Amino acid sequence: MKTIEYFKLQAKNLYRDFKTQKPYYDPTYGRDLYQYTPKYFDVDALALDFDIDEGNFTLMNAQHCIAKLAGFTKWTDMLKASPSALQLSKLLFENMHKISIIEWDIYLSAEQREKDFLFDDEDKLDIFQIVFADVDGHQTDGYDYRLSKSEKSSDNNQIFKPMKIKNNLQISALPLAGADRIEFLETAEASFERVMQRVEPDHPDLVRNLWNAENYIDEVLQRDMLPIDKDYALSLIDAFLVQHVIQLAVETDQQAESLN
Repeated sequence: MKTIEYFKLQAKNLYRDFKTQKPYYDPTYGRDLYQYTPKYFDVDALALDFDIDEGNFTLMNAQHCIAKLAGFTKWTDMLKASPSALQLSKLLFENMHKISIIEWDIYLSAEQREKDFLFDDEDKLDIFQIVFADVDGHQTDGYDYRLSKSEKSSDNNQIFKPMKIKNNLQISALPLAGADRIEFLETAEASFERVMQRVEPDHPDLVRNLWNAENYIDEVLQRDMLPIDKDYALSLIDAFLVQHVIQLAVETDQQAESLN
């Protein structure tokens, strides 16, 4: 089965789980809630963590949700991904019990900083296979949203709304302020220097003149991401900087040409 077809099947399974929805009145909350008898996914946990509109859940919503569980922002990003990136996303999905997307991004970002080297999709796939996929014993601090056979609902009358405890620091408001903003600015500046050494633009002084760490972190971190894990957000500052510096380098090349 092709990877995209595999994820289409997962989206259909998630949509089927949501279709088992039955409303009931909860006197504690004073409103209607929903009860599910899922076969494939922990629908309650997904609804809580992904802020899902349970009353208007569509197959397209299911596709986007599956894409996020596989490491993409949305379904269309998955459709445009390279073969290596797709294979990696499938491994991430299948090894959800070993490592979460956030943990993987943080791990990858740290490895790139330590080695002062930016991995391509094939490198990332190789690393994941060697370190995680082919190694037993890893246990995520995140949450595995898939249901094992023993977890699949056997009691149609069971009502359970899981409230998972999250220990990681969360960013819940933007723009960043205070100590958080200082920390993110320092991360951006340090990453900028590493990327500059790696990219080696033709006009480094012009690139530095265009570089603005304040604007950069505000562009990367958008309100529709909230709430977001702080470590994950820091990894995004590092991850998107290469493309940003390349874009600045192109602009400076154009400036230099116009002056000649």
